[in-house]
Amino acid sequence: MSTSRIKIAPSILAADFGRLAEEVVAVERSGADYIHVDVMDGCFVPQITIGQPVVEAVKACSNTPLDVHLMIVDPDRYLESFVEAGAAVLTVHLEACTHLHRTLATIRSLGARAGVALNPATSFEQLRWVIEEVDLVLVMSVNPGFGGQKFIDSALRKVDALRALCAQHGVFPEIEVDGGVSAKNAEAFGRVGVDVLVAGTAIFRAADYAQAIDEIRAKAQLGRTLVDQGVEVV
Repeated sequence: MSTSRIKIAPSILAADFGRLAEEVVAVERSGADYIHVDVMDGCFVPQITIGQPVVEAVKACSNTPLDVHLMIVDPDRYLESFVEAGAAVLTVHLEACTHLHRTLATIRSLGARAGVALNPATSFEQLRWVIEEVDLVLVMSVNPGFGGQKFIDSALRKVDALRALCAQHGVFPEIEVDGGVSAKNAEAFGRVGVDVLVAGTAIFRAADYAQAIDEIRAKAQLGRTLVDQGVEVV
């Protein structure tokens, strides 16, 4: 299992949009590794959130890489514009892509890292045929579309099995989890090998952003350390 520091990606979906620039700067100063941006179109998921102009505005006030998650149908139409707006990582949903290999290749050709997201009921087996083209796999631990949901336990088993698949192919994309992440379950995610934890309300509803980020990271890092030391999961 990787010994690198587990990354924390605050999701601005939970931020105060009336003070968005201040919120982004605050989590950046508090130790965020990515700024996670959820783009929703009202079709692939029920809500409509933000588009390229907001991504561009966030990029203008932040030096932290933008982790842009496209929860939209036909994402190929917008890949170039989101990379131009500032996406460092651009993640599309497997379920939304007709030609996933081509989509991933396009993202990479535009200079961004290519991510694939999996809904809770979606198998990762289809990734077997494109895993060498993937820089990040986002495992949804809630059904996408709303913040503040309780995480779905089966995501832990999916991450564990996904890590094994990647090892079989000799590739090691970052594995990210999004949905219901908090200090209460971060240790469990660390145990199964998560590299990046997306957290929204657990950070933006905290009184101290730095303390919230540090606590989530520390719990996840503890889980990873216990596994490395051979401590069995109870």
